[in-house]
This record gives sequence, C-alpha cells and structure tokens, in this order.
Amino acid sequence: MAFEFIPLQFQRYEPEEQIERAHSFFELCNRRRTVRDFSSKPLPERLMDLLIRTAGSAPSGANKQPWTFVVVTDLEIKRKIRIAAEKEEKISYEERMPGEWLEDLEPLGTDWHKPFLEEAPCLIAVFRQDYGFRKEQKVKHYYVSESVGLAVGFLLAAIHNAGLVSLTHTPSPMGFLQEILERPKNEKPYLLIPVGYPKEGARVPDIQRKPLEQILIRK
Repeated sequence: MAFEFIPLQFQRYEPEEQIERAHSFFELCNRRRTVRDFSSKPLPERLMDLLIRTAGSAPSGANKQPWTFVVVTDLEIKRKIRIAAEKEEKISYEERMPGEWLEDLEPLGTDWHKPFLEEAPCLIAVFRQDYGFRKEQKVKHYYVSESVGLAVGFLLAAIHNAGLVSLTHTPSPMGFLQEILERPKNEKPYLLIPVGYPKEGARVPDIQRKPLEQILIRK
C-alpha cells in the first residue's frame, strides 16, 4: 500500500542563524555527561512520555520503527533488574573481560556494583524488534540495530535537553531484561538507560572529547 505524500514542513534559516543554532546545540550536547550518582526525586510521567515520543520520531529502515521503550519506576522491578545485572557484571569483570578492557575501565572507577539501577527514579529499557507482526503475520524489519541506535541518540539528547542526566548501561548478556519485563520473542534487549536528576555533589571523570581535527575529514 502506497503512502500518501504531503507537503514538507520546513523552516529555512539564514546562514548566520544556522551557525548560531548549530553552535547553541553543540554547546548543549557538549555539556552532556554520563552520570552514575542519581537523586531519588521522581520524574513526571508526562515528561517521560515526551522523551519517549522524541525517541520514536527517529528515522528507521522502511519506517518500521523497530523499537520498544519500557519505562520502569516500580521499586521491586528495579531491584530485580539490579540483582540480575550485577550477577552478569560480576562474572564479566572477574572472568569475561580481557585485561586490556579492565585497564581501560580502571580510570573511570567502574566495577560490577550497579547501585544506580535502584537509585535512579526511572530506568528505560530499550528493546530492538527483530521482526514485527501485521494481522498475526510476521513482518520483516530492516536495519534494526542502526534504527534503534538512531532512536537512542534522539532519546539521550532529549533527556539532556530536559535538564536530566542519564547513563547508557549494557550488562552482557542482557537476556534477563526480556524475562523480568515480560517482552515477546521478537524483541531483544538493546540498552538500559537510568534517568533522573544528579545526586547532590555528584562527580564525573574529567575526560575530554576528541578535537575536531581528529574526527573530521574533508574531501
């Protein structure tokens, strides 16, 4: 079935304003930091809805929108997720991770303990839909990882823009999320994002982004 095509809603800006807007957005994004120390202050449900709607506005392969966002605020469910995640993380830190990986993580001060999974007022579990259904018929999805990655990028920017902090957490393996959150077989865990306000006195590593000349090539 063909889509109906409608006029594009587009706002044109003069070059000076384009640069000003781009610089302002860069400054906003450049202040975003990964945070592991969260306040327990709750988040408005309406705010979380808007953040997820923003994530859902991302482009996707053939417009299949192959994502599900599970917003978790229930204390008992967060507790179950922490216990399961720490179990896997402990094995990873003690058995799975090679020495080079552990050396790279050491300056960041991380280990298998993940208290933020309970302390953050909200967890967003992102699932990728490897395929979908239409009238009980299996429907193919395209570029699933790329599409979900784009949606997560939109989501992280929206979280930061709203004055909140977040952390991208990828315990491996993550199959426990599918079980705890009762997701169907066509969905696989992609990412776990604690979201909230920073705890009073929260600190982050003094890291730097690569300079432009290391990430830009002009031809």
